[in-house]
Amino acid sequence: MRKPPFDRKWIEETAQKWPTPFHVYDAAAIRDNAKRLRKAFSWNAGFREYFAVKATPNPHIMRLLQEFGFGSDCSSMAELVLAEKVGNVGDAIMFTSNDTPAEEFAKAWELGAIINLDDIAHWPFLKSVVGDVDWTGRIMCCRYNPGPLKGGNAIIGKPEEAKYGFTKEQLFECYKAMKESGVKRFGLHAMVASNELDPEYIIDTAKMLFALAGELHDALGIDFEFVNIGGGIGIPYKPDQNAMDLERVGKGIEAAYREMIAAKGMDPLKLYMECGRCIPGPYGYLVAKVRHIKNTYRMYAGLDACMSNLMRPAIYGAYHEIVVPGKENSTETTIYDVTGSLCENNDKFAVQRVLPVLEPGDYVVICDAGAHGHAMGFQYNGKLRSAELLLEAGGKVREIRRAETLDDYFATLDFGGL
Repeated sequence: MRKPPFDRKWIEETAQKWPTPFHVYDAAAIRDNAKRLRKAFSWNAGFREYFAVKATPNPHIMRLLQEFGFGSDCSSMAELVLAEKVGNVGDAIMFTSNDTPAEEFAKAWELGAIINLDDIAHWPFLKSVVGDVDWTGRIMCCRYNPGPLKGGNAIIGKPEEAKYGFTKEQLFECYKAMKESGVKRFGLHAMVASNELDPEYIIDTAKMLFALAGELHDALGIDFEFVNIGGGIGIPYKPDQNAMDLERVGKGIEAAYREMIAAKGMDPLKLYMECGRCIPGPYGYLVAKVRHIKNTYRMYAGLDACMSNLMRPAIYGAYHEIVVPGKENSTETTIYDVTGSLCENNDKFAVQRVLPVLEPGDYVVICDAGAHGHAMGFQYNGKLRSAELLLEAGGKVREIRRAETLDDYFATLDFGGL
């Protein structure tokens, strides 16, 4: 059973200031995890992690990760502005988007970001946005979609069915066109997995890109500055799953680098990643209170949280471990559907889950909610998004996002004409 870094007493005290539900992140554990990721790839002098802002778009989390030299992987205007606010500009931003509007390309250009194109048609579109510019110092990158050459996984799906990236033939065409326009600095990117726990999948992705970089180099005379192997490293949501062996991934990619890059005289080549989930994911928790117990055809434990606080179980059927502080050692159990109060029957955090016997007023801790949790929140039924807290050493906690209010919810409505 998971052991959160706080107990029921801490929740009771914290809830006096920040009523449940709330998300809380363990700062020390996130720092330790960031160090581990960086160390696993320390063999590459140019290694850089671009934290996927979409996973946990909070400037305090981004600033924490900045301590380790992490940049920002952005895919929207809001994410670009967040990166700018915390001081990640220039090549500290990797801008990878799709169906990109002109204003987002313009903002990425203004910030000096590495622009990673998703579509061959985006190259002439980008040129029309930025106008007659000197490309000499700008780093340009393209996203490769290997199609059926690379099997997908459960969350991201089959690459050939994904809306992202270039075909191999389009890559050659676009890099040639960029070189002819005066681009001299290049990167190569792919993102073909999500929540992947097999080290070999990540290693094979690096090998695929190393080989492709070699082909492009030989055919077009392009010297790549970096290869970005994407993110996709998962976390063990289920009790029977094992965490990704980052050290194994690092050593496997190092061996491939020596064989496929260094041996061909293509080094130094920087290795980039854009992990999101695997860094704060295991160290974020959604804390909620049991509001009602309902006994009909099943037993239901109704919480003061709902899928607007954490929607992964509803949309993916995802498993999140649930801990009941103060009842960890209870031998009395019942099978519950753990639900929220939305007018949707998939508003469930767990289905037919064995838990200690619950009563109204009990607190529950939903684990592994540090990424793609609060970020995916929404306001259906007028539900308000909850606060985010950062747990520092010694149990000290600070607010890094306040809970929404009804005034926030109604702020964009005009009642004057009614």
